[in-house]
Amino acid sequence: MKRLFLLLLVLSSSVIIAQQKTISLPENEASPQATLNQVAWIQGHYFGEAFGGKTEEIWSPPSGDSMMFVFKLSVDNKTVFYEVGGIRQVGNTLLLQLKHFGKDFKGWEEKNETVDFKLVKIEKDAVYFDGMTFEKVNDNEINIYVVIDENGKKEEVKFNYTKL
Repeated sequence: MKRLFLLLLVLSSSVIIAQQKTISLPENEASPQATLNQVAWIQGHYFGEAFGGKTEEIWSPPSGDSMMFVFKLSVDNKTVFYEVGGIRQVGNTLLLQLKHFGKDFKGWEEKNETVDFKLVKIEKDAVYFDGMTFEKVNDNEINIYVVIDENGKKEEVKFNYTKL
């Protein structure tokens, strides 16, 4: 019975791991070389649903040394919060940074602080940042997977977006 329990535990753990789309950059490892042109497919105006409401996310094409974005969550036709950020070319790699704002545009992070996601790897239709993954489903649909820390418990959340 104990062996059966251990086998089921191992199998269920491997299923959970296999389903996870986000990855982490190993400690003391540098991000790989990359350019904004490699992630230009992210640009677009997207709509989806999450957290019991409607989401909207707009990504600009690469320009200068960055791609900017804005995000909004609305529940029952009322704005809950916003995010503003972008992917920046930093040296020979990419860094995704964002800030959160309440519905009143008051920042959640301190004035000079951002939430940073270092680049882990890029594939043909996916870009992996430490804790956030962009996956191209087709020319009109993307998935974004984000690890969210809620009271010390980390959970991966999937945002499915359709392009306007």
